[in-house]
Amino acid sequence: MEGLEPSTGAAERGAAALLDRAGGSVAAHGRPHWWWTPVRVLLAGCTLVFLFGMVQHTPCVRTNWSSDSARYGAMCYSDIPYLYTGRGFAEQTWPYSEHSRYPAMEYPVGISAVAWGVSVLTALNPLGPQESLRAAASTDALWSMPGMAAEINEYFILTVLLLFGCALAATYLLATADPRRPWSALPFAVTPLLPLAGMVNWDLLAVVAVAGALWAWARGRPALTGLCIGLGTALKLYPLFLLGALLVLAIRDRRRMRAVAGAAGMTVLSWAAVNLPVYLENPERWKYFWSFNSGRGADLGSLWLALESTASAHTINLVSWMGFAAACLAVLVIGLRAPRTPTLAQLGFLVVVAFLVLNKVYSPQYVLWLLPLAVLAGVRWRDLLIWQIGELVYFGAVWMYLGGWLEGASGGTPAYSIAIVVRVAAELYLAGAILRELWRERPDEPDQSMRISSKVVAV
Repeated sequence: MEGLEPSTGAAERGAAALLDRAGGSVAAHGRPHWWWTPVRVLLAGCTLVFLFGMVQHTPCVRTNWSSDSARYGAMCYSDIPYLYTGRGFAEQTWPYSEHSRYPAMEYPVGISAVAWGVSVLTALNPLGPQESLRAAASTDALWSMPGMAAEINEYFILTVLLLFGCALAATYLLATADPRRPWSALPFAVTPLLPLAGMVNWDLLAVVAVAGALWAWARGRPALTGLCIGLGTALKLYPLFLLGALLVLAIRDRRRMRAVAGAAGMTVLSWAAVNLPVYLENPERWKYFWSFNSGRGADLGSLWLALESTASAHTINLVSWMGFAAACLAVLVIGLRAPRTPTLAQLGFLVVVAFLVLNKVYSPQYVLWLLPLAVLAGVRWRDLLIWQIGELVYFGAVWMYLGGWLEGASGGTPAYSIAIVVRVAAELYLAGAILRELWRERPDEPDQSMRISSKVVAV
């Protein structure tokens, strides 16, 4: 496409090349389509990709989540169905009820509340046995009770529809964060990682919160940025790391200190508004998320597992957090010394990827944490593609590992360990691409964060 401004990003240049191959540039007197604006194209693409994910999960739905050859062979595994009966949602049990006969939820309050809310919707059309029969049965027997398989699938489908809405919302927010560059969101909207990993767990709830924080900061709304970070942290811990990135920006430009302080204050208030009532209701069950994660040893997807570490959970915790602290210090130095002003997405990606690489557990769906940050980090599509290929290699390997096709799933295996290293290497490659952008020799462009021009393209 001709006429692109010199500051046009890699995403726009990539989109232009695709349009040229598809039929050429728009003529001088041509007009854009009245309906198919860039954002609507992205939303349509996201819809098609997510529909593919729903179809890809069909083998698990048809076999009622009981076949290893389906959930691992077809790579359609999800935690959601198993927790429906395993954590009391089949009885609409509030996860923090003092009299619950089910184990406490190993997730933060936000996810627990959403999972419970969807179970309430599922109960409007119950397909399983009566409530009295469920209460009389043992918790282990619920899964196999008459009609329960259909109800579990109903719960899964309702949850997937909610996650689909999160994917659409995240796509919209990323596409409109800078209205002049809507195509930056294309690698998020149509990546195969979205449907493959998006239904494993409830992580897309936190992803849309992070996308909202990026959108709000770009639009100069620090209070809304903090609200999104606080709500995201109530769903998953990692959105909290965006506050570190904001602090770096504030130190680099003291004029932002007030905005960052306002965002931090709103983060604390919104997180507390979600967590405090639950803590007061049942402190022990509220604490379980923290104690569960603290007591875990080297687990799925981590470099610790690839290295076949026999260190205790305490030792791994200590080393991981010390390494993460050192990585955050490095990001601070990078943010202050880079010749080009970093963006929130760039610094956020560096902090989150450091946490993931050093963490003792790296579940398959955690790739979603990086997606919104990566697509707005200003790197080339080629770099994003290389990173996502590395993630796909691991995604295929982890299910083969759990299915017992990589020398069994009882411990680390060479093939699975190699897949872990490939995934980490791909993420570090993308982090290197971000550093390359920050140190690229060209005049420092004004940081567009919180300063969006009033002259924008149609979205």
